[in-house]
Amino acid sequence: MQFSEHWLREFVDPQLDTEALGHLLTMAGLEVEECDPVAADFQGVVVARIVDTAAHPDADKLKVCEVDDGSGEMLQIVCGAPNAAAGMFAPLARIGAELGDFKIKKAKLRGVESSGMLCSARELGISDAHEGLLALPADAPVGADVRAVLGLDDHSFTIKLTPNRADCLSLAGVAREVSALTGAPLSLPDTSAVPASIADVREIVLDAPAACPRYCGRIVRGVDARAATPEWMVRRLERSGVRSISVLVDITNYVMLELGQPLHAFDDARLEGAIHVRLPRAGEELLLLNEQTVKPAADTLLIADDSRALALAGIMGGEDSGITLDTADLFLESAFFAPDAIAGRARQYNFGSDASHRFERGVDFELPRRTIERATRLILDLCGGAAGPVVEAVSEAHLPVRAPVALRPQRARRVLGLEIDDNAMAELLERVHLEVRRDGECLSVVPPSWRFDIAIEADLIEEIVRLHGYDDIPARTPVGPMAMLAQDEGVRTVWSLRRQLAARDFQEVINYAFVDVAWERDFCGVVAPVKLANPIASQMGVMRTSLIGGLVDNLIANRNRQLVRVRVFETGRCFVPVADGGPVAGFEQPLRIAALAAGPALPEQWGTATRRVDFFDLKADLEALIAPRVAEFRPLEHPALHPGRAAEVSVDGVLIGVIGELHPKWVEAYDLGAAPVMFELDLPAALASGVPAYRELSRFPAVSRDIALIVDSAVAAAELMAALRRAAPPIVQAVELFDVYQGKGVADGKKSLAFRVLMQDTQRTLEDSEVESAISAIVREADASFGATLRG
Repeated sequence: MQFSEHWLREFVDPQLDTEALGHLLTMAGLEVEECDPVAADFQGVVVARIVDTAAHPDADKLKVCEVDDGSGEMLQIVCGAPNAAAGMFAPLARIGAELGDFKIKKAKLRGVESSGMLCSARELGISDAHEGLLALPADAPVGADVRAVLGLDDHSFTIKLTPNRADCLSLAGVAREVSALTGAPLSLPDTSAVPASIADVREIVLDAPAACPRYCGRIVRGVDARAATPEWMVRRLERSGVRSISVLVDITNYVMLELGQPLHAFDDARLEGAIHVRLPRAGEELLLLNEQTVKPAADTLLIADDSRALALAGIMGGEDSGITLDTADLFLESAFFAPDAIAGRARQYNFGSDASHRFERGVDFELPRRTIERATRLILDLCGGAAGPVVEAVSEAHLPVRAPVALRPQRARRVLGLEIDDNAMAELLERVHLEVRRDGECLSVVPPSWRFDIAIEADLIEEIVRLHGYDDIPARTPVGPMAMLAQDEGVRTVWSLRRQLAARDFQEVINYAFVDVAWERDFCGVVAPVKLANPIASQMGVMRTSLIGGLVDNLIANRNRQLVRVRVFETGRCFVPVADGGPVAGFEQPLRIAALAAGPALPEQWGTATRRVDFFDLKADLEALIAPRVAEFRPLEHPALHPGRAAEVSVDGVLIGVIGELHPKWVEAYDLGAAPVMFELDLPAALASGVPAYRELSRFPAVSRDIALIVDSAVAAAELMAALRRAAPPIVQAVELFDVYQGKGVADGKKSLAFRVLMQDTQRTLEDSEVESAISAIVREADASFGATLRG
């Protein structure tokens, strides 16, 4: 909703400046999006009359004008505007005038002196028009300040209304709010009845009374459709974002902005018989004013005469019955259409209108007759003519009913946290024209006909606090007991994991939990994910069961922007279907943490050769993340991962996640170039760190021995190492793999695994016999369990 501040102040003029008025509206729920001056900042520009013009002696496109600026002396002005002519009134920037940063000085143009500058609209910052001088009204006083004559010390407000406040889609509605908030007197336009001077009427038939319970119409004959729209009306329309078209159209738009009731004018000469408000007939078509031909849907309301459809009711008129500059007789309509009958209809035909915007939100159902009287008065004043009586068709049974709403003052005080007494509440509500009466412990409140947004008690509580003023709500520091909550020493916080991954050069991302169904099929092998009933986009129609798809999408987005090295991680909730022998019966919502690495292992540098990140780089990141606990890795098959480069991750025998390289077919399908590596873990398992336990530090030297064992190629190093650790005596502190070898000296089908065994005692120095006994025990276990032999 856009409007002129000067126009609003004709209805209500609070003792507030422009900035304070904007703040008042915003805090009342009518958010001011923009507040712009209607003209640039200029000074020293006056109304001038061009007395005479002559051709410039040395320039074909310039004129030498003799100008009266009201000072008593004629001024000589050189002007290049093609419309400069004797008798024209135009803005004159005198010597010393300031147009923004530009100061007017006496100058010579092609050898002829010029004592000022005649201005176009663009030079005054009023509009972009610069084809010629800005023509001023012929009755403008010569020498008067142009800012005062054109009302340029004005601002254009644009307010952003919530859909429930359709009553403020008019100057009258905004003025009512300002009056209620400030107590300033309210002066609304005169809507008293215009006496009929002719008896001509046209019958109105409500064939769809539920959709249109009230319709008013009036014939006005002998109008001058070619009359000029007065400057004051054009100015107000333009400052409200509406272009002036013709005087009759301008009047209907003006009254709609003024009172909030859309109107429409038909050329009465083109109408046949009665006016019908009905639903479409089979195969019926309608050519609209926007030159679009539509075939109305069965639930679209029409205005028609006895022979054909005339307009889409509450949306747009038809071309065949519209007024033109040759219209002499018109039929003026003003109606109430039920919001449900209009809502969404304009969007069916891929356009919208100011009328549909208002009707689908709710227009005052008591307003149509008053509005038609207001429009009639303006038509007669500006276009002449004679008006017939207003014909009104109404279905009382289908008009909205304003039922009383009960308000419990005690509940309102509890909800708001404000001590407002009952009388003060009643006074606040009465200021916005709500009818209030006492009903026992409650207040019974009846909303006026224009308030479609008040239906329950919460609406009234909202009104009370809005009128009381959000700025007047005291800011109280909350007071309450605080208790130190117990913290599990064996569980870390999510923030600690985030910081740890960030320290290892990962960037955190946050992705949508609703994803493309193809991701679930490709990366998770899920054919029946949890579907969304109303997805925000077609490619976001299901809930994710894994974080992998989102991370791959992040990689794609970065690759598309030429970012080669990508290291990202995410924590979030997944939604895993729980089947009960058939269709999805529900879903679990596990928390997960996942990471992805792609591109070079390290940023390009001189200190090390560039190589691509691999499985073991990310495995190191994972092991650091869950330390001090030790993870075990076993091969697995996973729909998203390379079959030979993927592993399940277990801790203390419990499966907590997966790690691996993306499957080659998905690398190709998603055009990733090279395979990234990634892991995904259950977040609670990753957060568990175990309770720290004291272990005595030894003051005695440690002994290390290296052993190389020959085993079958199929033997997993992790399984062999786990067996060695189980068989090791207490003095063995660690068994670590440091080399894997296949080749010369090792038979085919075999491999050499070299382990470093670290031994130490906290009470004494180890003897050679103890060391040899420990190594022998380890070797025997390797032989017994895996057929391992010492490498010679």
